[in-house]
Amino acid sequence: MTAGALALTGCAAASEADAGAVATAFEDPRGDPQDRCDLLAPATRAALEADGAAPCADVLGDVQLPGGDVTAVEVWGGDAQVRLGGDVVFLTETGTGWRVTAAACEPRGELPYDCEVDGP
Repeated sequence: MTAGALALTGCAAASEADAGAVATAFEDPRGDPQDRCDLLAPATRAALEADGAAPCADVLGDVQLPGGDVTAVEVWGGDAQVRLGGDVVFLTETGTGWRVTAAACEPRGELPYDCEVDGP
């Protein structure tokens, strides 16, 4: 394996670990709702506040986030899917790190996931 391939492998592993850490922090039941809001992608936060007709922290305080331990992480370029013991979280990589684009997601077979927290 070349040095370049090794470096890319190391970056992918770090990226997966970072995405998993953000998903875990977002779904931590002891987490502060405002801190969770700071982990949302801007468009997801705006959609959540518009749909809930309330500030982000108030809306997230009412959302059941099943959380759990990370069971799998998949990264595709600037997007990631993190499977937790009780949920699936989708993220995007921004200039400030990974941010949640969807959470509290239920699989629907061949259809897209149905997520309680999601953006446009």
